[in-house]
Amino acid sequence: MAKRKTAYVCSDCGAEYSRWQGQCNDCKEWNTISEFVISSSSSVSRKLGGYSGQTQAVVETLDNIDLQALPRFASGYKELDRVLGGGIVPGSAMLIGGSPGAGKSTMLLQVMCQMAVNKSALYVTGEESLQQVAMRAQRLGLAKDKLKLLAETNVETICQLALQHKPELMVIDSIQVMQVADVQSAPGSVSQVRESAAFLTRFAKQQHIAMFLVGHVTKEGSLAGPKVLEHCIDCSMMLEGESDSRYRTLRSHKNRFGAVNELGVFAMTEKGLREVSNPSAIFLSREEQPSPGSIVMVVWEGTRPLLVEIQALVDYSQMANPKRVAVGLEQNRLSMLLAVLHRHGSVQMNDQDVFANVVGGVKVAETSADLALLLAIVSSFQNKVLDKELIAFGEVGLAGEIRPVPNGSERISEAAKHGFKRAIVPKANVPKQRIAGIEIIGVSRLSDALDAL
Repeated sequence: MAKRKTAYVCSDCGAEYSRWQGQCNDCKEWNTISEFVISSSSSVSRKLGGYSGQTQAVVETLDNIDLQALPRFASGYKELDRVLGGGIVPGSAMLIGGSPGAGKSTMLLQVMCQMAVNKSALYVTGEESLQQVAMRAQRLGLAKDKLKLLAETNVETICQLALQHKPELMVIDSIQVMQVADVQSAPGSVSQVRESAAFLTRFAKQQHIAMFLVGHVTKEGSLAGPKVLEHCIDCSMMLEGESDSRYRTLRSHKNRFGAVNELGVFAMTEKGLREVSNPSAIFLSREEQPSPGSIVMVVWEGTRPLLVEIQALVDYSQMANPKRVAVGLEQNRLSMLLAVLHRHGSVQMNDQDVFANVVGGVKVAETSADLALLLAIVSSFQNKVLDKELIAFGEVGLAGEIRPVPNGSERISEAAKHGFKRAIVPKANVPKQRIAGIEIIGVSRLSDALDAL
């Protein structure tokens, strides 16, 4: 009889140890390390009728690998294909996370029902019954005659049935409820999530099945489970959206087959998620009467420009320490830019509360929003309305210089398409050829940008 292999894993961070100890060395938590059994390949092979997840290793050179054998195929939704890098790659494992009610299951059910018309598709649900999935498909008006459903949480059973039906596309909803029989812990624990994800990912690659995994999030908004979950999959996406908004954004944080930080925009309707082909239009729903502290900036999301409105409110503070609040922007960067504005723009706000917000719930991580943010703050502080047809972008350095940003010409062209007439941009981003319909003002210093207003 083979000796049972065991390991000791922290339930909070997933760190592994050779023996039990009271405190985890990585996350410093106490009493979070527990023992679990490592399943052997022979026992799994017997359960799956000979499939053990292992194949004969062969050494190949790069020029001998046939790339035509695994062509991408479209999902039927251009926004999803954009986030995936151009389509679904056979044999890839894709993880979609999001808060409860964001629309993860709805999106995947729509994709699977549409793909099932031409391809073999299997939807595995571990959280809902088959009747509940069928009721959702009926409510959304989806075609139900082609999609195959399975209600199961045991990974070995799922893979065994998948070997019989040979699907080209699979959905696992969700990875947090899946379990491997040989792992002695409850579903959703670090060890169960890690072993289940590793086995399903290996199965997908061996059988060339495109597999979507649905993931839960913690109260902080990050993916639940061990960090190794994001390492073993090929693409990690987050479906985000405010509870009071009908719009959802799908953003890729990791993609082995395309660009990261790509953004797809959807609208939640009674018939499920619908694509938004022109995202800039929904984020530019500005009021007819302009108000101080509002300006439009052009950010770069993945492979396309996106026009969003940024608002600032500056008000006298009654407290010794004025507030600095940023929604959709980095908090520390706001404080830094206010210091630059004081030093190089001669605008002092030591006794003012400053609030900044990106309209539409968009989260801006790049530095191209620096210049637009400072112009909006100055506009609110001086109570002066900015030109409604003005856009701005550029990175502001600590010395007060305006640094260029990537894809400057494409950003200006996108603004011109939406009817903007003036643009304040870094001097190095001024295109050599004139863009029709828009006046471009190149600035090299923060003082130059303030004078241009």
